[in-house]
Amino acid sequence: MLLEVDRVARHFGGLIALHDVSLTAEEGKITGLIGPNGSGKTTLVNIISGFLRPTSGRITFDGQSIEGSPPYKIARMGLCRTFQITLNPQRMTVMENMLLGARQQLGEQVIMAALHPWAVRREEQRNLERAWHLLELVKLQNHANELAGGLSGGQKKLLALVQVLMARPRLILLDEPVAGVNPRLIDDIVEVIKQLQKDGETFLIIEHNMAVIRELCDTICVLDMGRVLAEGPVEAVLAREDVLRAYIAAGGEVGTPAEIATQG
Repeated sequence: MLLEVDRVARHFGGLIALHDVSLTAEEGKITGLIGPNGSGKTTLVNIISGFLRPTSGRITFDGQSIEGSPPYKIARMGLCRTFQITLNPQRMTVMENMLLGARQQLGEQVIMAALHPWAVRREEQRNLERAWHLLELVKLQNHANELAGGLSGGQKKLLALVQVLMARPRLILLDEPVAGVNPRLIDDIVEVIKQLQKDGETFLIIEHNMAVIRELCDTICVLDMGRVLAEGPVEAVLAREDVLRAYIAAGGEVGTPAEIATQG
């Protein structure tokens, strides 16, 4: 397994946000992480990506222990994430945002920039070509010179996704990639993710939209009240009565319970 979360717990004083949570993400697959609001999804993702430390438990990525490592080290290892609210600098252009995503660039090293300027320029050219290719993939090439703040919500989600790809990640963690997106763009985002999986990318996706989960995911993990309620193939898990009850008890957030029972 590319990612293994083993019995991870997180306490906030007397509050137990996560209790012995385990899940896996297989290379080349799309794994979904779902659950009612307050179930612990965001806490778990923040722990996996290094923004929180677990109280206990172990996380391995590509065979290496990463629990407690800072986010930048985890990202450099190839586990990169997006956020529900995109964090791209709004007053930089779309292309400038893309070029920010390339990691460990030679031009960032003073000695390399001074002694090997041609190597730096070659790398910059390769990064620029890759950025154009990725922008074309998400149909943002015509917005390359526009400020990122002028994009629609869905376009910002697409920009965040392809900016992560500039770092050539091993696993991409997507936090609600279609939340707040115009329905006309949801299909575009889904198709991009499917194409990227065909190209060999691996995803762990948090999402409330059950149609998207059904369309994309190979397996899913359901959290409820900080515990793993179910894990396995999508249709088998979504058909379970305890999963339906968990969503009903949560008060009917997006995608529950009728959507779970009837979509697909």
